[in-house]
Amino acid sequence: MAKTCDITKKGSLMAGGYSNVVRATKFNPTGKVRKYPNLQKKRIYVPELKKFFNLTISTQAIKTIAKNGAFATLKKAGIIK
Repeated sequence: MAKTCDITKKGSLMAGGYSNVVRATKFNPTGKVRKYPNLQKKRIYVPELKKFFNLTISTQAIKTIAKNGAFATLKKAGIIK
């Protein structure tokens, strides 16, 4: 499974944290953790082209497709030429 969204190009981020005890002294911080976006495998139908596209997209991209339509969103992302 791809680690980036095909539409929004969202990928993973490195994140760190501090416990409440560490906040007072800024000593011995906790380790780094990799945070991943919520990616879903979806089969998107584009009625203008009468075609299906298998994509790995984030949940934000799913909402964008629902709002703007599949053809416009995929064209803007460069998936459809």
